[in-house]
Amino acid sequence: MLRRLHPGVYISFLMQLPPFKPTEWPAGPDEAGERLDRAVAAHLPEVSRSYASNLIERGAVSVNGAAALKASHRLTAGDLIAVELPAPAPSGLAAEKIPLSIVYEDSDLLVVDKPAGMVVHPAPGHRGGTLVNALLAHVPNLELDMGDEARPGIVHRLDKDTSGLIVVAKRRAAHEALSRQMAARTMHKEYLAVVRGKPQPPAAVIEAPIARDPNNRQRMAVVEGGRPARTHYTVEQAFDRYSLVSCTLETGRTHQIRVHMAAIGHAILGDAVYGKGTLKDAAALGMSGAGAEAGGRQFLHAHKLGFTMPSTGEWREFESPLPRELARVLAQLQRRSGMHANFTS
Repeated sequence: MLRRLHPGVYISFLMQLPPFKPTEWPAGPDEAGERLDRAVAAHLPEVSRSYASNLIERGAVSVNGAAALKASHRLTAGDLIAVELPAPAPSGLAAEKIPLSIVYEDSDLLVVDKPAGMVVHPAPGHRGGTLVNALLAHVPNLELDMGDEARPGIVHRLDKDTSGLIVVAKRRAAHEALSRQMAARTMHKEYLAVVRGKPQPPAAVIEAPIARDPNNRQRMAVVEGGRPARTHYTVEQAFDRYSLVSCTLETGRTHQIRVHMAAIGHAILGDAVYGKGTLKDAAALGMSGAGAEAGGRQFLHAHKLGFTMPSTGEWREFESPLPRELARVLAQLQRRSGMHANFTS
């Protein structure tokens, strides 16, 4: 039975997730010469590179039917990679005293400015250090019986390597009210991104269904028959080879902005999954982890968040400026294009 959490107390439960089955895929031409651990982490968004290395050491990863015991194994195009992820074991959610950048807080909710690199909720390979772990420590009387048992308080998510604003609920009634706004598409979510090229027209709506990529079940893709998805974008500044765009979501599909922008030929700078061709540029611009280490952050920031307050019915909007590392990258792009740094976030 779920209980209210007190400082230092673990809440134990069985994670209600189906057993994982082996995942297989052939190495593509772009993976020729790639390290095995990097390839596994790139194909499985829920798996970090360190966790991939651990799986390899345990014999849970094979190449062409043979267990690969070295994370540094170099792939050849056409190699059949198979990963057997273990089923989740009985575990607990632990309160962890992790600093949070709190933009707003009341008795119902918190608006947090999440840094890149922080996972929102526990998952295989990320049992601790998540926003949920931090939330449990920050809110000793958190009502746990709301939403998914493994994700108490989580109303919407941000990718690990996306920074910016996220709202989390403290109480069941607030969670239900915010979830209704999400379902009705009345919550305002606006992002800033740097994408490859110059989108034309400079402002448009991308309407394309999203589902699991039939050729790689660990990625998302524009797929006929997928879930409806709509993204509004506007070019804010155009540089020589990249553009700063603002994106507003009508729907909240997994990796929606990343998939939609890549689908129209304008992948996000530093996106190791959908924009591998941008990684060298990202590394040259000093984006942490990009290029040399698959999984480094992409230039995607949840810039604005607006919703109706659950208790008062008041509409509130919150704003987060670009993190320092992204502001530096933007300034470099502006200088290289002979522009003044005239965009203020």
